[in-house]
Amino acid sequence: MSHRAPRRLLLPLLALGVIATQAPGLLATPASATPRQAVRAGAPGHPLARFTDQEPDWKRCGADIPARLRCATLTVPLDHRSPGGATIDLAISRIAAGDPGKRRGVLLSNPGGPGGPGLYLPLYLAEKMPKSVTDRYDLIGFDPRGIGRSAPVNCGLTTAERQWPRTFRPFGESVARVRTIADKCRAKAGGTLAHITTRNTARDMDVLRAALGEKKISYFGVSYGTALGAVYTQLFPGRADRFVLDSAIDPQRMWREMFRMWAPEVEPAFARWSRWTAAHSATYDLGRTPAQVRARFWRLVERADRDPVVVGDAKLTGTDIRAVLRREFYTVRSAAELVALLRDAAAGEPVPEFPTPPEEDTDNGASALWAVVCGDSAWPRDPGTYLRDSVRDAARHPLFGDFASNIAPCAFWDAPVEPVTRVDNTVGTLILQNEWDSQTPLTAARSMHRALKGSRMVTVDEGEGHGVAYGMAPGPTNRCAQDTATSYLVTGALPGKDVTCRAVPDDGPGTGPAKPVRPAFG
Repeated sequence: MSHRAPRRLLLPLLALGVIATQAPGLLATPASATPRQAVRAGAPGHPLARFTDQEPDWKRCGADIPARLRCATLTVPLDHRSPGGATIDLAISRIAAGDPGKRRGVLLSNPGGPGGPGLYLPLYLAEKMPKSVTDRYDLIGFDPRGIGRSAPVNCGLTTAERQWPRTFRPFGESVARVRTIADKCRAKAGGTLAHITTRNTARDMDVLRAALGEKKISYFGVSYGTALGAVYTQLFPGRADRFVLDSAIDPQRMWREMFRMWAPEVEPAFARWSRWTAAHSATYDLGRTPAQVRARFWRLVERADRDPVVVGDAKLTGTDIRAVLRREFYTVRSAAELVALLRDAAAGEPVPEFPTPPEEDTDNGASALWAVVCGDSAWPRDPGTYLRDSVRDAARHPLFGDFASNIAPCAFWDAPVEPVTRVDNTVGTLILQNEWDSQTPLTAARSMHRALKGSRMVTVDEGEGHGVAYGMAPGPTNRCAQDTATSYLVTGALPGKDVTCRAVPDDGPGTGPAKPVRPAFG
């Protein structure tokens, strides 16, 4: 990420037969080769006509932003069910296709979240995607509604309130904390919150499609972006061209059950890590057998709960250590290095300062996350449900069960104004997935694959990390998976069957420093 602005804005995120072929003649026809009238929502006087008839006024995004990225503002209804009412403005961006003679259409993108801005993502993708892709597509970015420069939601949350809910003990404090978050958001953005949803963002994407004069859109979405892409295919199946979903959400679990999935899924990752670390005992000295490694980790947790481990300015309890390590256990080398560092710190040895994420300038990321996950689907209203689930899941899944089932602000959120979107269609899509993904586990991607019945799935066997293609995750890219995605974007032909790629030595096991972040999907 060589451009400073995109890197600064993307870092907080880093938080998928018959249909496989198309007639050769169709491949040469640009998706945008259609009169502008044909892409409007309807005849003059249609409720959405004043939005779909907009023509973006492209200008330079800023003096410090490369000139090839152009920005504009798009007006959309706050409530798409009532397009004659209030409106909001969305920030959109574009890098024109590199070869007008080869241009097929537009490639929209989303980097994840919920709560991640995407306005500058085209600059990053222009560097990471091969010329065969960037020659054919205008790369389109946008800050989703409620995020970044698109009518941002800010609840006025403190730094502590922006952090993900942790252990349920003491439960009364957890309840008070999340009730305060919900009350603050209602007071600051009550009239807007109900409409900051994945369903409405997908509708915004379709207004953007029409305003760009396109009959269809192609799309590259990562993590939460896979949920957004899937919802678009459900609402507008005839307008989805070539969709690549990288590191997929389970569309049947949006959203509480998707978070709860983290608890059982980390247990096999922890077992795999203990085996790997035992095999490298000469390097890390954390135990010669998997049982010894696991015991060493739990002794560290228990010790930190009695007497926090001091690393730099941080004092880490056992709860803190479990919170940070859940994600790291999926990249075995990174986790081993971090546990060894914490062991040394607990013994009073000098260690490097603990890596921490950059502090966000505003609470927009956290506020938008809650707006989406609470607005997309209804959560249990009874606090006792969360307490019972947390106690049970803590016993079943000791690493993260209490975290994953703990009460969230959604318990005190206003009820969603629309039902959850059920994804079940035959739109052709390509899903990319690492086997060992901490945020969107392999089981989630398989569920997305089943819901999108026209999809093909590329699985990186033993692949580690969240994000597969085009540099969306730290570390080397798996060329097998990325080349499959590139071929699909260029030709429109999905693989004839699902693909398994092998993780090569350059892919992992994961390296690099741990990155403790607010747990979102990325």
